Amino acid sequence: MPSARGTYWRIILLLLFCSIGGFGAIIFSRRPSNDRRWAADHARLPEVTFVDTLIRIANVRNFQYRSADSFTVRYDTRTYDLTKLESVWFVLAPFSTSWRGPAHSFVSFGFSDSTFLAISVEARREEGESYGVLAGMGRNFELIYVVGDEADLIGKRAGFGEFDVYLYPIRTTMDRAQAVLLNLLAKSDRLRLRPQFYHTVTNNCTSNLVASVNQVAPGRIPKGLKLVFPGYADEVGRSLGLIDSTLPLEQARARYRINDAARRAMGRPDFSLRIRDQFR
Repeated sequence: MPSARGTYWRIILLLLFCSIGGFGAIIFSRRPSNDRRWAADHARLPEVTFVDTLIRIANVRNFQYRSADSFTVRYDTRTYDLTKLESVWFVLAPFSTSWRGPAHSFVSFGFSDSTFLAISVEARREEGESYGVLAGMGRNFELIYVVGDEADLIGKRAGFGEFDVYLYPIRTTMDRAQAVLLNLLAKSDRLRLRPQFYHTVTNNCTSNLVASVNQVAPGRIPKGLKLVFPGYADEVGRSLGLIDSTLPLEQARARYRINDAARRAMGRPDFSLRIRDQFR
């Protein structure tokens, strides 16, 4: 006959397995939705229309920030001419000074009329909700592609954030740049009809950018452990020749850190040009 101690541990293990199974059942029964009470900065999804070389985007986010938590809500409708695309930029914002791993990354596209369009893949938060790395693994956030003005997407992070923000020029052909932009905008628009869950590791800011690049240029960014930690994305990008700089990594980070320039440029109509003055 089994001992009382053995029976006790079997009961404990059974309860543990049932708890894990029940928790998993709850998590996987959740379905993504666009119908929630969203935080103000995630309230609207972009709506994209393509006509020949013109791209019309409704709900381009253009918040005006007085501080990280005080802002005027503003969404615009803008039209971009794909043939005027002339540059691509990679934005990296680490979340820590002690360990570079956790970070947010996104891209911005520059046009010959001195306008810029930033695209940031994020965990879509509800009112009163805060992002968490562990929470992001449990179907707690939907996915959103925030399409917005650099003064908003870069300005908030570099102008009012506590961590460094880097703005790196990308080396690519304009054909590929156009294809990546179209790929990202098409994905952003599809989320209006088919929402998805965000995932900290498998469906995050960096993984979505990598997927779009590799769909345009298969294998351009190989899989690797460092891609799981977005804070090393500049190191990976430099090693692959994607970042347009011959400087050693630490010197490149010093050159392309834009916090001071962003703070000086906040509220100015030429924000995007001013944060690039130091690169000339």
